[in-house]
Amino acid sequence: MTPAPPIRDPLTPPLLDAQGRTMTYLRLSVTDRCNFRCTYCSPASWGGKKDLLTPEEFERIVSVFARMGIRRVRLTGGEPLIRPDIVEVSRRIAAVPGVERVAITTNASHLERLAVPLREAGVTQLNISLDTLSEATFRRISKQGEFATILRGIDAAVGADYASLKLNVVVMRGVNDTEVPDLIAYAHARGMVPRFIELMPFGQGTPVPTAELVDGLRTTGLSLVPEDEQNSVTAGPARYWRAHGGLVGFISPLTQNFCGGCNRVRVASNGDLRSCLGGRAQAPLHTLIRGGATDAELALAIRGALGEKPEGHRFTEPGAGASLLSMMGIGG
Repeated sequence: MTPAPPIRDPLTPPLLDAQGRTMTYLRLSVTDRCNFRCTYCSPASWGGKKDLLTPEEFERIVSVFARMGIRRVRLTGGEPLIRPDIVEVSRRIAAVPGVERVAITTNASHLERLAVPLREAGVTQLNISLDTLSEATFRRISKQGEFATILRGIDAAVGADYASLKLNVVVMRGVNDTEVPDLIAYAHARGMVPRFIELMPFGQGTPVPTAELVDGLRTTGLSLVPEDEQNSVTAGPARYWRAHGGLVGFISPLTQNFCGGCNRVRVASNGDLRSCLGGRAQAPLHTLIRGGATDAELALAIRGALGEKPEGHRFTEPGAGASLLSMMGIGG
């Protein structure tokens, strides 16, 4: 009789999804609450989850993922910096064996105070959301938040010696699309890489296709040359162009679907694993942890959810937006 093949340890890399793509990047929401109310992201009715993970639980989840091959962790929200223990969370995750980079996506409203402590805790990269240089336009996008604190927070981040600073801009037709050249100049003057994101169907507004943005920038006289992807500054969905002042990135989930190269998995602030931004497959990691699950049992649940990960997000299908959670609810 032929002996049965050995049972594979579920914690052993690689971590694959249903399409055979290797997952190396974890997006971890630490809160789904925010001090802003941007129309494209956070509905006014969103109350947020009440049972958030603790710093120890975040560390446990990241440790399991790292053993399975995750190397990059991004802390998201909501606004992650409104958690009073965000520095502790960052320090614990940065210290997990196998984690090579820790990044945070933030609206910068608390960076004036936290930019240096977060870098000292092990955060290597900040992606800062800034959709406009106009206080009036900011107030049109969000009824909450103080515009001046954002700008001071960005300046604090620039002075804190991060390895990478990126400026994320969600482009909305008739709202901020004419500001793109000014936002590029603002970012490059501060040593940041600006990135322009096609609006996704999670809230209000009309998207501007990337090709239209690029053509419009060229008509203003801005020279844009496609960056060699082999030398790209990121393994993520952005595609970069070289301008006179530095790189300019474009993230195009609607017109230039990037799902084929997906390497990421998401965990919401209450511990629900979501295999895809637009999918439904999940695993309740928090329930398993609090029920005494072993690391191997957590790994099996993670692999089970990723085994249902779709080939793509299907955002462009008719009526797709109606079935999606808000961006805050998913964790970005």
